Amino acid sequence: MNTAFVESTQSELDLKIDIVQLKKAALVLRAINHKLRQQILKLICDHDRMTVTEIYVKLRLEQSVASQHLAILRKAGFVNTLRDGKFIYYSVSAERLAEVHEFSGQLLN
Repeated sequence: MNTAFVESTQSELDLKIDIVQLKKAALVLRAINHKLRQQILKLICDHDRMTVTEIYVKLRLEQSVASQHLAILRKAGFVNTLRDGKFIYYSVSAERLAEVHEFSGQLLN
């Protein structure tokens, strides 16, 4: 077998893995880099936990808009959910914010 071909294939495989990780990181950073989502996170943080109804009333949003942004934050790991009967409470994931803060600090250094 041609060694140069194997090395090239391995290099391409490494590049694909890096691109996948890069895309995941971009989605996480995009989730936090939005003014309304930052407002939602601050509001939840100020109240410890909130329902979607409390969030959209406080921010004067449509329910669907609040839900869409919460879904993005949830998918990126910035908010946790806790079901209590018919209510779903959202809380901020301090651990996830710390991870992103550390990661972005490493990128800037």
